[in-house]
Amino acid sequence: MIIWLASYPKSGNTLLRSILGTYFFSQDGNFSFDNIYKIGQFPSLYHFTDINIDINNIEQTLGSYVKVQNNFNLKNKSKKFFKTHSAFFDNKSNNSIFSNSENSLGAIYIVRDPRNVVTSYAHHYSIEVDEAFNQITDQELFLSKTEIHPEVFISSWRLNYLSWKKASIPVLIVKYEDLIKNTKEKLIEVLNFFQTLGMNKSLYDDKKLENVIKSTQFSNMQKLEKEIGFNESVIDKKTNKKKAFFNLGPSNNWKTTLDTKLTNKIEESFSKEMEELGYL
Repeated sequence: MIIWLASYPKSGNTLLRSILGTYFFSQDGNFSFDNIYKIGQFPSLYHFTDINIDINNIEQTLGSYVKVQNNFNLKNKSKKFFKTHSAFFDNKSNNSIFSNSENSLGAIYIVRDPRNVVTSYAHHYSIEVDEAFNQITDQELFLSKTEIHPEVFISSWRLNYLSWKKASIPVLIVKYEDLIKNTKEKLIEVLNFFQTLGMNKSLYDDKKLENVIKSTQFSNMQKLEKEIGFNESVIDKKTNKKKAFFNLGPSNNWKTTLDTKLTNKIEESFSKEMEELGYL
């Protein structure tokens, strides 16, 4: 059965995976990138090799998600984490469903202030902040196909968040800002949530947890990326060179980047959800 680590792009999913990967897949709670790589990403192209579909046909691809997940669970009945940026779509009219309770135990959804999502998104994709805003307000937005992933339907920041909030499986929503400021408290909350999903009740290891918190500090991961590289870093479209994935992290502050006009547009577009989450 699958436990999803879900988020909109540039919302803190890598931090969440770093913390949980280190906690569950290391001996002593010391971070390495190998811990992240042990958490699969969905959807990936290789997931669809055993089923007869045209991976370039987006309707066929979206309509096969549940079948792919059935195959995961038939091959490996243990509990497993998967990262995703997909919206939790449920379009029964064309039989496109992201997942269901037969395949998924639950999800952690990490959400971030959309003003900081815009600035981080712009940096990551080498676009201007105005274009980043246009993309994260696009309800029909797909992430483009890559060498590793098919097209992924992510929708807008608002609808992605709401789709997981209203998902048909248990979901714990965690704010990126809280995970940064109160890491131990939030990790304990996550572990308690996992227990409600039927995971081992003896999950809690205080010493290991303290090591995880220290070793997954942003500055440490940034240092490691400079030393050995990180598989998920991307090419800067302006320089054609790899750019740092761990760029600003917690120090990313929209107040120093966004002008008043764009800030107002973001706040107007997402006012209800931002108020609900305490961002306004």
